[in-house]
Amino acid sequence: MTHKNKKVINPPAELAPVKQLFPNDQQQAVLNQLYQFIELEHLYESAIREVKTKLEILDSEFKTKYDYNPIHHIEDRLKSPQSILEKLQRKGLPFSCEAARSTLNDIAGVRVICNYIEDIYTVADLLTMQDDVNLIKRKDYIETPKPNGYRSLHLVISTPVYLSDRKEMVNVEVQIRTIAMDFWASLEHELKYKTDVEVSNNLAQQLKECAETIAATDEKMQEIYRTLKEIN
Repeated sequence: MTHKNKKVINPPAELAPVKQLFPNDQQQAVLNQLYQFIELEHLYESAIREVKTKLEILDSEFKTKYDYNPIHHIEDRLKSPQSILEKLQRKGLPFSCEAARSTLNDIAGVRVICNYIEDIYTVADLLTMQDDVNLIKRKDYIETPKPNGYRSLHLVISTPVYLSDRKEMVNVEVQIRTIAMDFWASLEHELKYKTDVEVSNNLAQQLKECAETIAATDEKMQEIYRTLKEIN
């Protein structure tokens, strides 16, 4: 009777120095955990590429059919292991790939910047209508802005990633907003997280007023665009 040998996957060479940081009886467990996170990173990077490709194809099709690009540009980000650890700790969960995948929906993020408000919903509908995309969660902060004035459409979708031996459905958070919304959100984030000064209630109110002014401008620009389309 023959026995199949279990396939052993050695961690990448760059992880070898880790052995020097832990006792012998802990080295293999630590290396395995690190290797799992390298695999996790690759999986979510692949999911980001899948979603960006879908969006780029949709935008290109619009340019071909209607001579118009609804998407101004696309950004992406992958949550760092440190950010994953901090978020799991806040949730009282262990630092593991299993906990990260099962509880965190924002490890992979794609931000879609559109020209007009209507473009946001067009892009969202076309993306979620694709038969290999599953909509997990939808939060419309345009229709119902956050108390600080933040506006954006947030989707959590799952998309397939085809690996050498299997298919994985991976969650990706997609934020869709206008150029104006992104301008406000970027500056608000810079003020809130990148300075040492606590934002006072007065400044917070001013930021909210700016958000409302920008939202009104967005709506006005949408009206102007509609009028120009009707003229043409």
